Amino acid sequence: MTGKILAALIVIMALIAGAGMYYLQVYGFYDEVTLEEVNLVSVVSDQPEPIPFTDFQAIDANSSPIRYRACFHTDMSLATLTETFVGLDKAEPRNAPGWFDCFDAAAIGAELEAGTALPFLSQKNVHYGVDRIVAITQDGRGYIWHELNDCGDKAYDGTVVGEECPERPAAD
Repeated sequence: MTGKILAALIVIMALIAGAGMYYLQVYGFYDEVTLEEVNLVSVVSDQPEPIPFTDFQAIDANSSPIRYRACFHTDMSLATLTETFVGLDKAEPRNAPGWFDCFDAAAIGAELEAGTALPFLSQKNVHYGVDRIVAITQDGRGYIWHELNDCGDKAYDGTVVGEECPERPAAD
């Protein structure tokens, strides 16, 4: 009888721990981000410059530099954006939590593949080894996420970083 009680207690504790970990990964660490600027790197100045936007929604988490996701709308045309701001050859959006329903990585990726959305560099090294990427569709919907750059890929997989990467900031 005691063995059955202990086994049931272990199963119940495992279920509680599993539910807690699921909640923390999907909901617990994310915070809503207050309205901020949407920037794209200018072709002329090579510096981030704000663009006009509306309907901004964003989430972020302190647990990882690549958990940032945002959605917005802009009235700027893709033609104007490509002439004015630094475009990217390739960008792959990262999945967002299911409850953040304005950001659908599969749909954004399909639009990027089809050419109905274009990726732009928003900010280089927003965190060490992490760039902020913006994709804007033909109808003005915009999406933002963080992506590891070459230095981040090297730093986080253990490869020697090399001289082309900036100095890694000291740990706090």
